[in-house]
Amino acid sequence: MNRREFLRQVSGFALTAWLQPQRPNILFIMSDDHAATALSCYAELLNSHLRGIIQTPNLDRIAREGMLFCNAFVTNALCAPSRATILTGKYAHLHGVKDNATRFDPNQTTFPQLLQKAGYRTALFGKWHLQSDPEGFNDWCILPGQGVYNDPVFIEQGKRIKRQGYVTDIITDMCIAWLERWHREFRPQPFCLLCHHKAPHRSWIPAPRHANLFADREIPEPASFNDDYRQRASAAAHADMRIADMPDYAKEIPPNLSSKERKHWNYQRFIKDYLRCTVAIDESVGALLDCLQRLGTLDNTLIVYTSDNGFFLGEHGWYDKRFMDEPSIRVPLLVSYSREVLAGKVDEHIVLNVDIAPTILDFAGVTVPAEMQGHSLRPLLQGKAPKDWRTALYYRYYEYPQPHRVLPHYGVRTERYKLIHYLTTGEWELFDLQVDPHETRNLHGDPAYASILTELTSLLSRLKVEVGDET
Repeated sequence: MNRREFLRQVSGFALTAWLQPQRPNILFIMSDDHAATALSCYAELLNSHLRGIIQTPNLDRIAREGMLFCNAFVTNALCAPSRATILTGKYAHLHGVKDNATRFDPNQTTFPQLLQKAGYRTALFGKWHLQSDPEGFNDWCILPGQGVYNDPVFIEQGKRIKRQGYVTDIITDMCIAWLERWHREFRPQPFCLLCHHKAPHRSWIPAPRHANLFADREIPEPASFNDDYRQRASAAAHADMRIADMPDYAKEIPPNLSSKERKHWNYQRFIKDYLRCTVAIDESVGALLDCLQRLGTLDNTLIVYTSDNGFFLGEHGWYDKRFMDEPSIRVPLLVSYSREVLAGKVDEHIVLNVDIAPTILDFAGVTVPAEMQGHSLRPLLQGKAPKDWRTALYYRYYEYPQPHRVLPHYGVRTERYKLIHYLTTGEWELFDLQVDPHETRNLHGDPAYASILTELTSLLSRLKVEVGDET
C-alpha cells in the first residue's frame, strides 16, 4: 500500500468516527421502596398528603432538566422480581424470579451484558438482591442480601469487606470514586454506572445528620388511612402489613395507648424515618450530578432515576407494597439527557419497568433483543409518542404467605379502571380510579359497571396471552 492510499484510508476511518453519533454515558440510579409521592416533584403533581413536606431538590432537578413520567408502574411490586425485570426487559414468568427467594439466572441476557459487549465500561455499586453474583460488569461491589444501614458489609468482586459509615453515603462515594477513575483512565470509552441504593427500605434508619428532621411537626395522614376494608375483597383484611400492628417500634412505643393512638404513633415514627432516609437519597443524587458536572460529562450522560417498586405510606393503614394498589405499583421515573430529552416535561403515558432495558439499549445504539418485552421510551422522551403506545398494563404478584400474607393476584390497569383477580379466593376487585382514586370501593358486581367489567375481563385475557403468561 502506497503512502497516498494509506492516508486516504486513515482519513476515511477518522471521518467515519467523526460522523458517528456519540454514544451517551449512562447513569442509572435506583432506590428501594421509594414511593413516587415521596419526591417533592411528584407530591405536588399527584396531590399527595406529603406535598409541602418532603423536599427533594436534586431529584426535582432531574425532572426539571428532563422528563417526569407520572404513570410509571412495575409489573410485580417486589424487590427481586422487579430488579430482574429491569435487567432483562422481561416479565417475571419469563425471567423466573417471581419472589425474593428465587436465584436469578445470570446466563440470561441483560442490558449491562449487552452494553459491555458493545464497548461500554460497566459498574454496579449498592443493592443487588438477586442471590447470584452480578454478570456483565467490569467492576461491582454489592450489599449481601438487604444489607444494613450503618457500617455495612459489601461483597466486592467476590470478596467481603466492611465499610464504616452510612450506607447511602458509602454507595455514593464508591460511585463518585469510580467516575473519577473512569475520567482518568478510560475516557472517552462510554460508561454505564448502576448506583443502587438500599434506602429507603425497611428498617428505616436515617443518617445521624437527619435524625431530627421533621421532629417539630406532625405528618398528615393519607385519605384512606382509616380504611376498614369492608368494601374490598377479603385479601385486604387478610394481609399482615398494618401500621397499627407493625413491630418495628414495639420497644419504644409509650404504654397504655389505645389502638387508634398506637396506629397514629407508629405512623408518625415510621413516616418520619422513611422520609429522613429519602432525604439522604436526594443528597446522593445531588453529589452524583455535581460529580458529572465537575468532570465535564453531565451533558453527555443519560440519567435515569427510579425505584424497584412503590410503597404504602399509610394508605389503607398499610406499609410495604405487593398489592396492585396505586401506591404499591406506581414508581418515580425521571430521565434527563440534554442532547435529546425534552426538558421540564411531564409524560402521562403508561410506562413500565419492563421498558427500562430497551430504552437504555436504544440510546446506546445497541440492538434490542427480540426476547425483551418492553418498549424503548426514546420516542416519548423526544415528544414523539407512537400512536400505538400501550393504554393498559398487566400485573402479577406471586409471593405468599410470608412475610405479609398478601394473596397472589393478577390484573389489568387502564387509564381509568383497574381489575384484579385473587387466585386463592377467586375474588375480584374493580376500581374506577376517576371517581375513587384511593381505591376503597370495590365495584365488581355493580350493575352500572357490567359493560366495563366485560371489557376489562376480555382485555386481561388478551394481555396474558400477549406477555406469554399462560399459567
